[in-house]
Amino acid sequence: MKTWKKVLGVSALALMTAGLAACGSQKDASSDSESSSDSKTLLMYQVGDKPENYDELMKIANKRIKEKIGVTVDLQYIGWGDWDKKMPTIINSGESYDIAFAYQYVANAQKGAFADLTELSQKYAKDYMDQLPEMYKKGNEVDGKLYAIPVYGNAWAQQVLTFNDQYVKKYNLDISKVDGSYQSATEVLKQFHEKEPNIAAFAIGQSFNASSNMDFPLGKDYPFAVRLDAEGAPKIINQYEDKEFQDNLKTLHEWYKEGLIPTDAATNTTGFPLEGNTWFMREETQGPMDYGDTILRNAAQQDLTSRPLTQQLKTTSQAQMANFVVSNTSKNKEKAVEFLNLLNTDPELLNGLVYGVEGKAWEKVGDDKLKLLDGYKPNEHMAAWNTGNNMILYTQDTITDEQIKERDESIENAKTSPILGFNVKTDNFKTQLSSIMNVMNRYKANLNTGSIDPEKTIPEMVAELKKAGWDDAQKDMQKQLDQFVKDNK
Repeated sequence: MKTWKKVLGVSALALMTAGLAACGSQKDASSDSESSSDSKTLLMYQVGDKPENYDELMKIANKRIKEKIGVTVDLQYIGWGDWDKKMPTIINSGESYDIAFAYQYVANAQKGAFADLTELSQKYAKDYMDQLPEMYKKGNEVDGKLYAIPVYGNAWAQQVLTFNDQYVKKYNLDISKVDGSYQSATEVLKQFHEKEPNIAAFAIGQSFNASSNMDFPLGKDYPFAVRLDAEGAPKIINQYEDKEFQDNLKTLHEWYKEGLIPTDAATNTTGFPLEGNTWFMREETQGPMDYGDTILRNAAQQDLTSRPLTQQLKTTSQAQMANFVVSNTSKNKEKAVEFLNLLNTDPELLNGLVYGVEGKAWEKVGDDKLKLLDGYKPNEHMAAWNTGNNMILYTQDTITDEQIKERDESIENAKTSPILGFNVKTDNFKTQLSSIMNVMNRYKANLNTGSIDPEKTIPEMVAELKKAGWDDAQKDMQKQLDQFVKDNK
């Protein structure tokens, strides 16, 4: 998921990127000081790459923020490569900071690192909280309390199979029958491979996880899942023992044997550039704010067409995709929440945040639409997915009213996971989980890339998982899930 976040944050955003800049002009920004010497400043940590025009963006942003709520923000970026090292140190040291992009949200909320926002959010961020779909609130409850102000972004996620249009058109390939399964893509992959045997028909690598209509309480890397058709009394299963999932792995193995998957897929960590011509089909994640393939095409800078693989699904992981937390060490909790409310309800602030400097990077062409200008640059804004409420972002002028209508209808109609809001406590089986992951590290990449025969390998892997303590972990998780279902009836 981190990889997807990075792609979304960096490239998704010819359509939807942002800088903490308000919509004010450069002239306005240069005529005001960033803040007065006696102004309160909130320290905020954000993950990702610092925009090249950071100083300009923050000068404009802080002017707006100070005018509205009387504070400024010291926004400190931590790169993806350092995030997993620096944020634990900051949290565990007891450093006094105000706001941060959530690191290990549930675990750190449970141990008291984050402030309880259950009441604070209703008092100081009510305007925004009233706009949030219920799935965000339910998905972020930890032991009945709220510890985050989530970004309203892609409320649902769907896996899709994405095709490189240059090859679809060149060889007149019919992808219309690809719908809802890997198996449905077999014929068109074979046709392409006959034409271009040296180009990856299905471009996947070591981190690839096969998809299915399931939800994963600990993430796809672990062998614990719940089927989406498990209504009423959802059960924790090992997805590798599920027939439908096994059929997917069998299909991938057949593709591998026929040369449709690269021979080094299980060890390849470099991937296939989205904007390149080294691939024909790949698997991507999309949500309602992507407006179909619009975001993906902008990122790829070429025409792509996607076909559905899984259902559109609201999950806990989507609800927790981009959370902002307030540190329990903060001396400015109320102002921190007030700022997060402003960030998510003030279109002028957020659109500057998400597109860059108005008049230079973009211009408004209607009440809620904008046009990107020649001065728009990929590295001169902040990412939309982890900055603020995507529903108040102006839409690019290429997005039609029909697409916006489809977006809103899809948010309303997407399927809700039977375990939305379920957060597992792993304290009782941490040792087993460590052993289970050791087993998965030996098998997962080979199985999911089709590099080995699942019919022969899965029984062997399941036996090792049992020895590692899978049954103990499943029993504890199932007990928690049963209680969760009972409490939420």
